[in-house]
Amino acid sequence: MLLLTCPYCGVTAEETEFHGGGEAHLKRHSDGSTDDAFTAYLFERKNPKGVVFERWRHVYGCGKWFHAARCAVTLEVFGTYSAQTLKPPKNIIASIKAKRPDWEEIS
Repeated sequence: MLLLTCPYCGVTAEETEFHGGGEAHLKRHSDGSTDDAFTAYLFERKNPKGVVFERWRHVYGCGKWFHAARCAVTLEVFGTYSAQTLKPPKNIIASIKAKRPDWEEIS
């Protein structure tokens, strides 16, 4: 079972209290973008085996969106942080590298 901690209200709960929203840190495209850019935004995802950054919403709590860093293989959570953060915080990156020294961030 995946355990997440909401960075806003501090509640730690099973994943059933939250709702996944897909990959975090995507560049969203709007009016005026090319068809190829919009298609890439809608359908193309990195989907690595290992560390992933995802969007989650605390549905049965404060209702806010946040980001989580976790391992897609082991379900280990490295940390959660505000959805307004444009890239993973240094403490989250340090937590990942402490447990997986060979990990390299995909940009």
